Amino acid sequence: MDREYCVLFISRRNSARSLIAEAVVNRHGKGRFRAFSAGVEPTHEVDKATIELLEKCGYVTTGLRPKHWSEFTHTDAPQFDFVFTLTDTASKDKYPEWPGKPASSHWRYPDPLKSIGDKWRQKREFARTLSALERQMRVFMQLPVERLDTIALQRRLNEIGSEQRTQTSEEDPSAT
Repeated sequence: MDREYCVLFISRRNSARSLIAEAVVNRHGKGRFRAFSAGVEPTHEVDKATIELLEKCGYVTTGLRPKHWSEFTHTDAPQFDFVFTLTDTASKDKYPEWPGKPASSHWRYPDPLKSIGDKWRQKREFARTLSALERQMRVFMQLPVERLDTIALQRRLNEIGSEQRTQTSEEDPSAT
């Protein structure tokens, strides 16, 4: 490994999806990828179902907290190689010109917090979100990043996002 790639996941509240993505990449990135997450309008605390699911699945939750994306605009912030939005609302916001001009893409995920039904159904939606993120992050982290030019890399990131939208729609028709 020549270097570690830094990834930022942005969602609306930074209480579930983006934190799950952060935990997945930090666990499976094996020193090649390091992830962070942020929100456009972050909540005051991590959703309890998110922590419960991650801990049950053996993910490290220490240090996970909602934060505003502006925390990553300071001079001492990590320089990102990739920035992904995970929610439609977050994808519409205007962000700064990130140092290093990271590749970015919109990878839409339905909000597990908005699932309707009993506790079991809500837990199932969180588990689906984790499973989908694990699948997509493994594909992403296997890309030969160092061998792809900017255009090819951007095209592949968008394809991965499109594949995720298709899989999500097939699993849950209300997710589109």
